[in-house]
Amino acid sequence: MEKNESRDIKVIAFDADDTLWVNEPIFTFTQERFMEVLAPYVDSKILEAKLYEIEIRNLSLFGYGIKGFILSMIETAIELTAGKISGHEVQQIINLGKVMLDHPVEVLPNVQETLEVLQDKYTLILITKGDLFDQESKIARSGLGDYFSKLEILSEKNEEAYRRILKRNTIAVEEFLMVGNSLKSDVLPVCNLGARAIYIPFHTTWVHEQVNLNEDHLLTYIELPDISLLPKYLNV
Repeated sequence: MEKNESRDIKVIAFDADDTLWVNEPIFTFTQERFMEVLAPYVDSKILEAKLYEIEIRNLSLFGYGIKGFILSMIETAIELTAGKISGHEVQQIINLGKVMLDHPVEVLPNVQETLEVLQDKYTLILITKGDLFDQESKIARSGLGDYFSKLEILSEKNEEAYRRILKRNTIAVEEFLMVGNSLKSDVLPVCNLGARAIYIPFHTTWVHEQVNLNEDHLLTYIELPDISLLPKYLNV
């Protein structure tokens, strides 16, 4: 996307997790505690691989989010211990999940200031995926909800999901810009529709969200190192 093309943009959509607030490090920390609980039974590398396998297997049933992660941890523990895990240890895993759900929302640096600048010129919407209750709770606790005219909480972010959002809200492709930290979920599906996207990397990304890029992909989006650079890029 060339800089002078930004004048056509009327609607800017933002991802939430690891774009507006911290998310993946909470999962990483919890997984490390989960490994400590299962340490008497199984090697951490085997546990890590099995947990990811079961998480992916369960996505079609539980979707994304903390609750599905908790259930996948419990299923992993039962499978790898051949059912020998104790009720006390299962409760420890459940408690890890409760801590995640109650974790304070840590808004990332420069986010609120950037939204403050952009809200007067653009229609801002939030497009995230995951558990409805958990995402609504995080939006409310973040204090950022009032910046957005619309909230979209999806079970999956793909081309069809974005196409439906644009159609439902009567947004022209050339007027739409998506901002997020995931190439797989926030950037490439939008670019494949002919819309524009800005990639703002986060320092850690869940392996399921990682993609292998080719040269064509690199021509379809802009990468910015920090969200604070977005207004300048848009000439605001």
